[in-house]
Amino acid sequence: VNTTVSIKNDSGDEEPTSQSDRSEIQGTLKILISKLDDLSTCNDLIAKHGAALQRSLSELEGLKVPVEGGEKIKAVNERATLFRITSNAMINACRDFLDLAETHSRRWQRALQYEREQRTHLEETIEQLAKQHNSLERAWREAPTLVSRSERSRKEEASDEDEDTEYFDAMEDSPAFITVTASESTQHRSVSHRNPCSLCSLFMYSLKMRTHIPDKPNYSLNLWSIMKNCIGKELSKIPMPVNFNEPLSMLQRLTEDLEYHELLDKAARCDSSLEQMCLVAAFSVSSYSTTVHRTAKPFNPLLGETYELDRLEEFGYRSVCEQVSHHPPAAAHHVISQRGWTLWQEITIASKFRGKYLSIMPLGTIHLQFHASGNHYVWRKVTSTVHNIIVGKLWIDQSGDIEIVNHRTKETCQLKFSPYSYFSRDVPRKVTGVVADSGGQAHYILSGTWDEKMESAKIVQSSRGGSGSEGKQKMVYQTLSPKLLWKKYPLPENAENMYYFSTLALTLNELEDGVAMTDSRLRPDQRLMEDGRWDEANSEKQRLEEKQRAVRRRREAEASDALDEESKSQGYQPLWFYQRRDSVTGETSFVYKGGYWEAKERQDWSLCPDIF
Repeated sequence: VNTTVSIKNDSGDEEPTSQSDRSEIQGTLKILISKLDDLSTCNDLIAKHGAALQRSLSELEGLKVPVEGGEKIKAVNERATLFRITSNAMINACRDFLDLAETHSRRWQRALQYEREQRTHLEETIEQLAKQHNSLERAWREAPTLVSRSERSRKEEASDEDEDTEYFDAMEDSPAFITVTASESTQHRSVSHRNPCSLCSLFMYSLKMRTHIPDKPNYSLNLWSIMKNCIGKELSKIPMPVNFNEPLSMLQRLTEDLEYHELLDKAARCDSSLEQMCLVAAFSVSSYSTTVHRTAKPFNPLLGETYELDRLEEFGYRSVCEQVSHHPPAAAHHVISQRGWTLWQEITIASKFRGKYLSIMPLGTIHLQFHASGNHYVWRKVTSTVHNIIVGKLWIDQSGDIEIVNHRTKETCQLKFSPYSYFSRDVPRKVTGVVADSGGQAHYILSGTWDEKMESAKIVQSSRGGSGSEGKQKMVYQTLSPKLLWKKYPLPENAENMYYFSTLALTLNELEDGVAMTDSRLRPDQRLMEDGRWDEANSEKQRLEEKQRAVRRRREAEASDALDEESKSQGYQPLWFYQRRDSVTGETSFVYKGGYWEAKERQDWSLCPDIF
């Protein structure tokens, strides 16, 4: 299938291909030549009539007229001469302009053609590299004989060290449906290209923001020596050195969910709620793409800590987070976009250390509402698991199910994050899903991986197939060719030495003027750690935590001394969020009450607590 690659400029108009570009330039030059011919014709007429006028004036001068009349005729004759000289100068200037335009247009054409060839060459190179990479991965997966029996037995023995280890049969990992493409053309479809507009925005954005942070110091630390006493405990209650952290707070990690905000911008423009659901699902998966190498933990925010991301000018949205509870640690997040959507969530992190692996369970609900349609989507996050705590290289996996519900239309999307299995031949980090209408009728199949890309395929026919491994009847869907919904941005150069941060993550802790005094950017232990001064960062971390404990003791003492029961029951109250029961889910959660951006506009942070 032949595809035409087009680049979009800032106004959203598509630049034509080189062939149509040349035609447009040639057409413009033809118009200019035609106009110049018209001017030449006019010039000839001016010269002809001007000469006749001057002859007539000369004849008048030869007549016997009063002196005053003769002077006037002479003045008119001079003006006629000046008029002819000026018209000749004008036509010469027009001819010079056309010559210059022709010369420069050829130069611009050559430069434009060179840039197009370079871009095409680069795209072909990237496509070739991607194919080679996929071929190598496929060859590695399909050649089990390359793995020696001794190595496999060693891995199996190592995996027996923990009785909690679960194994997943390949058939159990497979989805409860089978897809068949409607035409053979899907076997040869060309590589889809990322949205050029988002690339352009990303490039312009990166020009203003930083593109690197200090390299991570090479500190050796025995993780097991600290973690062995934490088995079965809630990690948020255990003091941990910054050596296990990355220089970002949990509030900043939560804000990273917005890395692919353009998916929501596009979804806001959808006329079909089912197509919109596909993009919302892709957005929900995209938030995990940054975690594939991010095994370090973020800083636990202090109570009252905030984080803002004001990208109104660049991308049309504003985001603000606040740590609303310390035990259990909970953060509230609110984002509003001028491009047609609002997102809010309250996330509580529950984590348990199981010996060989660490489970991280985000509790809470994510809400997304589109302004034009009123479509209100709700979903939850899946469980993250960090493996090889005892020995080996740390690696992270995402597993579980996500159900996205559009509460206005009752349409749903069921996403399955398949856990990694050593014995499965499926692609690692696989995600599959089905988008269905309010009656349960499936309309789209989603497929991809949470660390790379997601695609959607429209269902044209469905039927019931044979039984699966658990006796459940599988659905067989015939679909059109899949369409790319989302593709992960490449990591920055030297990312392996910068905590594997994405381009967005590198900018999150960059100092900005005018933020609240409780903003994570101003947290001193996190700043020291980013600068590579880990010993000082650990000392500062202990000071901040002790300061927080002292404030809590004082608040509890004041509450116990309160005369009325209402003051006792209120306890700590966040500054920018308040608790309410959600009318859609019926859950009680913290939502934004307003005032933050107004306070920033006034630069009045007098209400902010002194937490640093």
